[in-house]
Amino acid sequence: MIEKMNVCLMNDSFPPVIDGVANAVINYANVISDGLGKAVVVTPEYPDAEDDYPFDVVRYRSMNITERLCGYRAGYPFSSSKLDALASEEFSIIHSHCPFASTMMARVLREKTNVPIVMTYHTKFDIDIKRALPNKLMAEQAIRFVIGNISACDEVWTVSQGAGENLRSLGYEGDFVVMENGVDFPKGRADKHAAAALRQAYDVPEDVILFMFVGRLLWYKGIRLILDALKLIDAKGLDFRMMFVGDGMDRQEMEDYVKELGLTDKCIFTGAVSDREELRVFYTAGELFLFPSEYDTNGIVVREAAACGVGSLLIEGSCAAEGITDGRTGILAAADPASIAKKLEFAIEHRTEIHQIGEHAMNEVYISWETSVKRACERYGEVIERCMSGRSQRREGVIQEEFFVMLDNITDNIMRFRSIPAEIKEQRVRQRDKWLRIKEKIKRDWSE
Repeated sequence: MIEKMNVCLMNDSFPPVIDGVANAVINYANVISDGLGKAVVVTPEYPDAEDDYPFDVVRYRSMNITERLCGYRAGYPFSSSKLDALASEEFSIIHSHCPFASTMMARVLREKTNVPIVMTYHTKFDIDIKRALPNKLMAEQAIRFVIGNISACDEVWTVSQGAGENLRSLGYEGDFVVMENGVDFPKGRADKHAAAALRQAYDVPEDVILFMFVGRLLWYKGIRLILDALKLIDAKGLDFRMMFVGDGMDRQEMEDYVKELGLTDKCIFTGAVSDREELRVFYTAGELFLFPSEYDTNGIVVREAAACGVGSLLIEGSCAAEGITDGRTGILAAADPASIAKKLEFAIEHRTEIHQIGEHAMNEVYISWETSVKRACERYGEVIERCMSGRSQRREGVIQEEFFVMLDNITDNIMRFRSIPAEIKEQRVRQRDKWLRIKEKIKRDWSE
């Protein structure tokens, strides 16, 4: 094994855009740079990006696709000057964290350097692709591109077993290694006085249980399940508060739905909290973290809550529930409001037991980024040795053309969307949403 790694970390997102994967890349780079070797992050250009880090950041040309992809830009991964400069860095290994432009660039760099590629599959990209490309044929083409790109890597990591199964369901046929992400919170609750002050600021009485959600406010995170379950326990006259920390495209719809359910006095929307220490206080103020998402592949927020001594309610069989023991390190429920409501009722009536579950989660579920990245670096050495002996699992294919076709389709879609006058655009969006609701109702009626 190489004692001091020189690691090229590639990802399509990086500050000023922050998401779970960008956070993972920052932590990989920080931990590697702090004694394990050298790390260089390679990512698309963003306006006003300030790369003040203890590691190098290399930016390459990108284009604006933020209207369709929620703030993200598409990188152009074939810049000769950038690739030549990267080739001279003498990397030990290339680690891509995104199967789009980053992995394309990693493959071109590998051609120049013969350095192996590890690819981590963090997210169920098929869901995001279908949201960005509503045309079925375009979405299928983009998914084929992703699978081809992943299959061309020398080793594939997933953040959970469920993430690997999702990858297989999309057509991936190779092997994968489960490599869990860590948490950048220190183990332990935030200052209890700060947590008490926060509850007071949001008018949460000390004798009332506080449920928490932290993350992007998107319906597919299971938030409708939360709200419908809360309505059921509210109808029984049970008192509680529910705090949603975050922001997202569906926030306004969620707030409207809260009003419709008559839960306005019980639900609190704080907006996004970017300061990590402040976020620790929010977690610590809560008593049970609600995360009924079947979309997320790992659920870092579950580990963040655990770091602060807060257990989570999760959907049994979901990726986020992997490694959770029901009744000890978390609470598992079926993916329906009645089942979740029953568990929430138990939590309200057994707050001491809920706090004990949080303590167990802190001691048994928490994993630090230091531990996670050290494991990854050990695995890097195995990948390098295996590839040097000619035992890579890569399935190479010529897919540069597919990349450009996919990019053209996304760009085309954006241009058409931009060319519509604002008032017509809003009208079409309303009509589309109305039709989707009608279609969903017809589906429900037909199934009944």
